[in-house]
Amino acid sequence: MRPSSRGAPAGPFGPDWLRERLARLLPEFPDVPLCIAFSGGVDSTALLAALVQLRCDGLRLRAVHVDHGLHPNAKRWSAHCRKLARQLGVALKVSSVSVPQERGASPEEAARTARYRCLAGQLRAGEVLLTAHTQDDQLETVLLQLLRGCGLPGLAAMAAVAPLGSGRIARPLLGCSRAHLESWVRAREIPWIEDDTNLDERFDRNYLRRRVLPAVRERWPAAGAAVARTARHAAQAQGLLTALAQADLERASDGAALSVKALRALPPQRRCNLLRLWIARGGRMVPDTRRLEEIAGPLIEARADAHPRVEWTGEGGMGRRCIVTRQADLLSLAEDRPVLDPAARAAQVAWDWRASSCCRLPDGGALELARDRHGPVDLDALPPQLAVTWRRGGERLRVRRGGPRRALKSLLREAHVPPTERERLPLVLADGALIAAADLWMDDSVRAAPDAPHRGRFVWRKRARTPA
Repeated sequence: MRPSSRGAPAGPFGPDWLRERLARLLPEFPDVPLCIAFSGGVDSTALLAALVQLRCDGLRLRAVHVDHGLHPNAKRWSAHCRKLARQLGVALKVSSVSVPQERGASPEEAARTARYRCLAGQLRAGEVLLTAHTQDDQLETVLLQLLRGCGLPGLAAMAAVAPLGSGRIARPLLGCSRAHLESWVRAREIPWIEDDTNLDERFDRNYLRRRVLPAVRERWPAAGAAVARTARHAAQAQGLLTALAQADLERASDGAALSVKALRALPPQRRCNLLRLWIARGGRMVPDTRRLEEIAGPLIEARADAHPRVEWTGEGGMGRRCIVTRQADLLSLAEDRPVLDPAARAAQVAWDWRASSCCRLPDGGALELARDRHGPVDLDALPPQLAVTWRRGGERLRVRRGGPRRALKSLLREAHVPPTERERLPLVLADGALIAAADLWMDDSVRAAPDAPHRGRFVWRKRARTPA
């Protein structure tokens, strides 16, 4: 089936409108590969059908449908998307995801997180993901963020273009209403999916859409355009704050850590601004205002020997616990992982490294002895059986040929290894003697000479690999 334009009413949406919009958002358009997030709803159906009409521009086009498996009709929806994509001549991939059902977590947020993680993983290098978010979606998002007490990033809502995975995400329909898209699709008699969960007013967005916004639009018909304009202003202001935070971050960075001295030289507002960027760049969920101010204030002003820390989890209790720790003059960012219980810490894990190059650790990580012709470890100097254990105090290593034996505690402190990581650091023993501290240091007794024929290196995987 090819959508026809015969008898279609004129309106603000259509192939020509979309071409102009994409050219503004993507300077290299149409010479850029596009991937459409295709749910089968009216919005993404309109986007996909209009893009098909632009095929004459030489577009490279494909689509991805994410099956959450949460609705009884999920399989039927996937089948509908396959059929319509086939009729439109667009290659479609259906990806199934598992949505974690964690206690206290928002099911909407969990599904959204799983969907975007899946879509980001599907993107190829240089590809742009197109989503069909509309002006109505932007209005709903801004109002929901306001009701949650958001800052400027929340008011900026959904960006028209942003990085995602190995490519970018673009939302070309933010200037178009849902009603115009539905009118365009109806005129061409293209079928779409009606998701009945959109009627469930237990979900905040549905309640806002069905109960609140009709009254808002009745009083303020241009509310969607006005709020979209506010979101653009907020995004511009946030861009300036991000640029300031980047400049402050460059001055305060000490490797992956932050200098407390540099942070103290900044006013409180700039400290918070810098900390938001630092935490986000570290791949963690930015904490709420109270915890952010706790980091920017009491944690930074604490005594150097106090070792204070601030902890938080993702929205709705989802995700791993994140930790900012203070050690002397440095702030470190860590993600909490399972901590070994006292019994496990006191035990040793036997490791026949010749039979298996990978030693599984009780906390879910692994220590690997990888063969590497340029590696620093002389494999011929190792006994067949090694043992892995954890710090108990007093460990020493001779890390330089002919140098003194150094206390592991001093090496960790000088390297600014966060306390949470020190607790999990695997130590390798050979015949009861310490020969390596994870992949950070090794003892001179097993160091490979330049002419050593069999060499390798230790690799500490803090999370064990999962099968592909």
